Amino acid sequence: MSDKVEKYNIPVLKKNQPDENYKFRMAPEPSGTYPFHLNLQDVQSTGNLEKKMVFHMLGDTGSMHHADFLREVAAEMVRQFENSESEEEKPGFLYHLGDIVYNHGEATQYARQFFEPFEKYPSSIFAIAGNHDSDVNPDSSEPYDSLSAFKTVFCDTEPRVVPFSGNSRRKSMIQPNVFWTLETPLATIIGLHSNVPKYGIITAEQRSWLVEELKAARQEMPRKALILCLHHAPYSADINHGSSLPMIEMLDGVFEETGIRPDIVFSGHVHNYQRFIKKYADGKEVPFVVAGAGGYDGLHEIVHTNDDHFYTENPLLKDVKLECYCDNQHGFLKIVLEKKDNRLTLTGSYYAISHQIDRGNEEERISSLWDRFEMEIN
Repeated sequence: MSDKVEKYNIPVLKKNQPDENYKFRMAPEPSGTYPFHLNLQDVQSTGNLEKKMVFHMLGDTGSMHHADFLREVAAEMVRQFENSESEEEKPGFLYHLGDIVYNHGEATQYARQFFEPFEKYPSSIFAIAGNHDSDVNPDSSEPYDSLSAFKTVFCDTEPRVVPFSGNSRRKSMIQPNVFWTLETPLATIIGLHSNVPKYGIITAEQRSWLVEELKAARQEMPRKALILCLHHAPYSADINHGSSLPMIEMLDGVFEETGIRPDIVFSGHVHNYQRFIKKYADGKEVPFVVAGAGGYDGLHEIVHTNDDHFYTENPLLKDVKLECYCDNQHGFLKIVLEKKDNRLTLTGSYYAISHQIDRGNEEERISSLWDRFEMEIN
């Protein structure tokens, strides 16, 4: 008989969670105007995306220790772009789910943790901020405000050279705010800012904005997919964080108030890959995907069922199941939205960096398809 202890296949909650709300930081002023929309066509030529759109997604790429794993992930995304069979198969952009720069979002770290590793990435990079991007180093020799460097890099008013980029060719992005909506031909992508505390905070102002964004997006459903992104993962079965009750309560409240739910929710924060399915009372199923293994060297294992530091008895975790996970390899997502015969489908593929191949005196890692899921937008 095997003595192997199983891992959870449902989300968990960590016991004795610390109250970190004192770490909350005020967000900077918006660089754009309400309701903080950015059209993909204002950033790059979109070509014919009315039928098919491809993009990458990942989170938690930064690391204070080294950027080796990020370089491997970024190189594989570039390779995937270059090896695409046609122009329409090439990923049009990367959507970053936060924690770009550890540990305190300092401008001095952006060259090493972001610009250099992504220098060869051939497309635009959009982002929401993570808790580490939003924090402030109390020991910094030069005082700075929360998200000041992030805003310079991602929330500029026009594309320009970033002074602390290390002479990178990648210019600043023109996102209108730290919470904002990216409008594309086949998807509305809403990005939230969940602040610094371990389990996240959404302000009343931002919650009101989200309510209005969901109502506005409903006018284009199901012609366009509705995608919601936030750094702090609502559901997780990992050993470091577990699920975030504040994020679950906030989302459940907004969904109930508006009667609108997104087609899919993406998060980072947890350093692994997890795909949950939540079944609501009306039968609708919504995937909640965690993709936070983008490069930080420490990965988070899924909790074993005999670990008494966690519990699962909470009605907010009801009807949520962990369908697939990868907790020992870094990786990234490729998302494909395709419309055929007025039927819009979303396909997600998770690639784990796993195999090593010998290229002369160097070893190079390549990716393998770990998970694939497909859903019809309706």
